[in-house]
Amino acid sequence: MPRLTPRASLAVTAERLASSASRRLGRGSGEMIGGKVALRVDPAVLARLADGVASACVSATNGKTTTTRMLAAALRTTGGEVASNAGGANMTPGVVAALSSNRRATLAALEVDEIYLPAVARAVRPRAVLLLNVSRDQLDRSNETRRIAGMWRELGQELGAGTTAVANADDPLVVHAACGFADQLWVGAGQSWTSDAMVCPACAQLLRRQPQGDGTVHWDCPGCGLARPHTRIDVLGPDRLRWDGEEISLDLGLPGRVNAANAAVAAAAAGLFGAGRAAALAAVASVADVGGRYRTVELAPGVHGRLLLAKNPAGWLEMIELLALAPARPCLIHFHARTADGRDPSWLWDVPLERLHGRPVHVSGERREDVATRLRYAGVPYTLHESLAAAAAAVGPGEVDVLATYTAFRDVLLATGALVGGAS
Repeated sequence: MPRLTPRASLAVTAERLASSASRRLGRGSGEMIGGKVALRVDPAVLARLADGVASACVSATNGKTTTTRMLAAALRTTGGEVASNAGGANMTPGVVAALSSNRRATLAALEVDEIYLPAVARAVRPRAVLLLNVSRDQLDRSNETRRIAGMWRELGQELGAGTTAVANADDPLVVHAACGFADQLWVGAGQSWTSDAMVCPACAQLLRRQPQGDGTVHWDCPGCGLARPHTRIDVLGPDRLRWDGEEISLDLGLPGRVNAANAAVAAAAAGLFGAGRAAALAAVASVADVGGRYRTVELAPGVHGRLLLAKNPAGWLEMIELLALAPARPCLIHFHARTADGRDPSWLWDVPLERLHGRPVHVSGERREDVATRLRYAGVPYTLHESLAAAAAAVGPGEVDVLATYTAFRDVLLATGALVGGAS
């Protein structure tokens, strides 16, 4: 563990005091405020904390928190101590807090917001950068997907040798970005949501997509020739991978193909740090709870809700596809549009809510009228409620699915006493 400069040591002390005070005052886990204080004391503290730590940065519009949790589990199979911002505080202060809280760590699995990735990666000089997907998210903050891909590409060129992009070969925006890195490890993680990657990120020609017999989809640009790269790993379904030509069965603790994709990327990246394939896959399969996602909680007497986080069009599509795998039980939509969600919910019109036909749908939350309007145009019958508790009571005893935006999801966790870690 490299020694810190006197100023960095003072910053770490200030971070711990601020974080502890925040927790005592009931203001949350304290990672963000503690990290902010540390950066005020020493703006270079992140680079100093990362010195001597072999790091991986995980960034994407969807799946960051889950993939980071899986990566941390896989890295621990090497026997090293792992630092990670498991609570989902994924901006620079949260990364500072993660490294400050575990000074014995020789490894780090760091979740990083898409926009903050360049600044964080310049400081920590990661061995691997995991790039999963890019799509529209908070329209009032990061609506331009090609801008994000361009930022990532420039970052790769700046980092140079020593950093490998572990990248999703099925997302053209990610491929364009990863090609800026010196080395790439390509994973065919899939892409259900293609509406933000219809044209080539390099030349703006309309991309061609062709399904293959093995369940993968080849894509290419007729203009500049950008195409899906040759993959080392492909996700073939929710319980199957192809790795170096060998088909492997998965038995994950989290449901759906989307989590098989998160697991594949995490296990692939762990190999760059010395983790064996079998051990890494077993470790990612053991992850069964990520900040309350997929957890079942009691919403009202006898009403048990499976919690699904859906915070942008791509995430909603993934969760709606997951619903299709289960019986057509009632769906409770709890929808806010606060600052952390993005205050512009117009992206709802891109969500295929028509697929909820055949399910009883109940809507609550601060922006329930927006959801109701979209459902009305989708031709899906629904019932409006003043609160999620009222919606649950109206449904009556049984199992339901709860689709909630970011802050609405946290509200449900708090109301049911299930808040653990972050939900980003």
